[in-house]
Amino acid sequence: MSSLAVIGQSPVAGAEPPESAPLSGEVFGALINLSGRRRFTSQRLVLYAVLAAQGQPGACATAREALALFRSAHAALIRRSADLPGVFCPELEEVYFGRSRGDARITGFAELAQRALNAIEDKLKTAPALLEQLVQETTPLLAVLNEITTVYEAQSKKHARRMREQLRGIMTDIETIAREAKMVAFNARIVAARSGQAGKEFSVVAGVLSNITGEIDELVKEALSGAAA
Repeated sequence: MSSLAVIGQSPVAGAEPPESAPLSGEVFGALINLSGRRRFTSQRLVLYAVLAAQGQPGACATAREALALFRSAHAALIRRSADLPGVFCPELEEVYFGRSRGDARITGFAELAQRALNAIEDKLKTAPALLEQLVQETTPLLAVLNEITTVYEAQSKKHARRMREQLRGIMTDIETIAREAKMVAFNARIVAARSGQAGKEFSVVAGVLSNITGEIDELVKEALSGAAA
């Protein structure tokens, strides 16, 4: 398992820090997918909000569906759960709650979208201004979402590197054990040869052990070759 772990969560006064837990490649895949979904749904939301303002049937419902997906993806990325780690590293803490104010800007965008859609649906006079503000927020928000996705991708690459290093370390240990076992098998054959008839059965066992260590050598070579790729 990787040594990357959950080390933090969204700041809450007086909250106990969460226990660390190792992250898997599957978890990183889910995080990157959710981050990508958040980017896609933000664009879809704005597009259909504009179409709804133009009176296209069903556009407002589609925009609301996109908003719901946008919010659920963000919540899944921010809040720690049984399946996902929440904000698990200093880089994410910084981009969500530091200089980029990612969490506040994402939440604010969702709230603005909600108000705009309500105004469009209810045909309020404030609808055009809210829609214009939503459209203006789209590009800056996308820049923040891209920045956050880049952090997830960088953490995933770091995880992959550590996994390869761990695999190489494990394979080296196995290789050492196999080499020692091969020496034991060799010495056992010598003892068996000196034992004459009584050592025949022992010689068979030594031969099997030698074959096993040979197979281990091949497996180690394949594993190390894959880890280096």
